[in-house]
Amino acid sequence: MVKTVRRLIAGGLVSFGVTGEQLLNLLSPIGHSSHIRRHAAAVTLSRVRFISALFAVLVPAWSVVDIVVFDLPEAMALIALRLAAAGAFVALAWPRELSSTHPSLQAAVLLALMLLVPPVFYLLSLQIIDPAGLTGTQALVAQLYAFMPTIVLGGLAVFPLTALEVFVFSLPALAIGLGSIVTDHGLSLQTDGPALWFMAMMMGLAMFSGMSQLHYMATLVNKAMTDPLTGAYTRRSGAEALDLMFRLATLSGKPLTVAFFDLDHFKAINDTYGHEAGDKALQTLVESLRTTLRRGDILARWGGEEFIAILPDMPADAVPALLTRLRANNGLGLRPEGTALTASIGVAETICDSDVMDWPALVELADRRMYDAKRGGRDRALLPGEKVMILGEPAANPVPA
Repeated sequence: MVKTVRRLIAGGLVSFGVTGEQLLNLLSPIGHSSHIRRHAAAVTLSRVRFISALFAVLVPAWSVVDIVVFDLPEAMALIALRLAAAGAFVALAWPRELSSTHPSLQAAVLLALMLLVPPVFYLLSLQIIDPAGLTGTQALVAQLYAFMPTIVLGGLAVFPLTALEVFVFSLPALAIGLGSIVTDHGLSLQTDGPALWFMAMMMGLAMFSGMSQLHYMATLVNKAMTDPLTGAYTRRSGAEALDLMFRLATLSGKPLTVAFFDLDHFKAINDTYGHEAGDKALQTLVESLRTTLRRGDILARWGGEEFIAILPDMPADAVPALLTRLRANNGLGLRPEGTALTASIGVAETICDSDVMDWPALVELADRRMYDAKRGGRDRALLPGEKVMILGEPAANPVPA
């Protein structure tokens, strides 16, 4: 019975173009790649600026209604409140660069601040407007202000967010909306049930819309940043990741290692067995490396049969252990004739190679060491300090060249 239910759920997810892992990523931001997080943060920041700029104009423009509807003292107090809100929106709409180190945190803070402005405006307006002395038109306008927390919930629908993020961002608006109801007349399901249901529906709509946007965006980003043949990152997306990780390593003082892989005698595979066999060899290499690399590591196809593994927080002296695990996991796979696929590997690291000033220089150094490893006999890795690890030998420790 349980297996049947699981198959039905899996089939249903597939019919919507979503795998189980993707569904988990849509429910919670934990597990998203740095590329997805950064792109989602960029979209969120852009929309926060646009919406804030729009409301910076619309909020003070509503002052005309306040002047017409309310008495002059109340109208002037509301106008002052509107100008303060408009100032907050202007500050949020002000042009700013996306943070290179904490883009998701930056976008989340700005989004939270924008979402707080309408509910706070509503709370402060309650201190200005006396519900007991309102006429019909005044009461109607005051009731419109009471919808501000709910409008915030609906506004979340325009952002690419996970279900958990929508829920967290909804909490202040929900608290203010419920708090105003309880303070006014106490909570009654018979009286306030429709309003509570409407708030819940708006939050559910925001969750569905945010998850849909995030899934669509992640699909496009993954297609753009992965090599269609091997599934590894493209050179462009690998360079973007390297740029970010090099900055983070420089700021934190932690090591960043690049391992440059070049398949040995790859041309012979294409010449003897055809390009289809060559493509299979590249796919086998990527599949083998992925079984050994950590979750946070990045593998990019740099060109042809060349790949780079980007290894954050890994010192160069930990690379031999990684290559030993790779060899223990059946190495890089087999060539068409049944012999082992081998590679020449060059390794460079930010701390050991302290004269490296940027990520292109780091890759260039790893590239040079890869060619030195190839000239030295192939099937080996050349590490910082000119240490050599011959992969075909049982010894795992690198030795001086």
